[in-house]
Amino acid sequence: MNGRDLIRQYDESVKKYGDTAYKHLSELLEKARKQHAKDYLKEKPGGDADQSWRAFKGNNLENLIIHIIEKSVASIGLKIIKGNKLISANLDKELGTVKRNVLVDYGEFGCHLPDVDLIIYNPQSCGVVAIISSKVTLRERVAQTGYWKYKLKECSVTRHINVLFVTLDEDNTLTQKNPAKKGRAILETDVDGTYVLTTKNIEQSNKIKLFESFTSDLKKSVRYK
Repeated sequence: MNGRDLIRQYDESVKKYGDTAYKHLSELLEKARKQHAKDYLKEKPGGDADQSWRAFKGNNLENLIIHIIEKSVASIGLKIIKGNKLISANLDKELGTVKRNVLVDYGEFGCHLPDVDLIIYNPQSCGVVAIISSKVTLRERVAQTGYWKYKLKECSVTRHINVLFVTLDEDNTLTQKNPAKKGRAILETDVDGTYVLTTKNIEQSNKIKLFESFTSDLKKSVRYK
């Protein structure tokens, strides 16, 4: 089981579910987890398959999100990349400019990249439109995502950047608006938008929506054309 296998399985689910295949990512990942454990334990008997799966799942959820939205992002003249692509010291001019446009300024302590999974930018201007954290549950980095919104707002160069959260919400934190669980409260107040990939019913709001709203909301948020 590798990332290419996961993408291929998703494409197979598109044949079954059509445009709503993204709602079934939890099912796809559960099947992948079982296969990953078999493959891992075959190579490393007695090893920690769960720890290996957590690393695999996090990295490949990002790849799946890119695979799902890359065409719609491109249709409005934008590009999407993984955030860790900007860590390199040997970036080309385009990505080097994107990196400068998303750095957080800590004054005498220098400028640093926000910890995000995905970045959407305009290739013509290299202006960053949005940064995205993609997580299976809200236990993972939801408060940190709100922190980066706060830091980006402090600078005129970065305050326009939309900070978004994409999640499968497998722990059902977003199901109910009132009374809100802590994770939902953070996303409602500290993040620009959250998009949920699920077959479950959730109580939507201006900030918490089903994933089907992602592209139309992104079009509205574009600053650099």
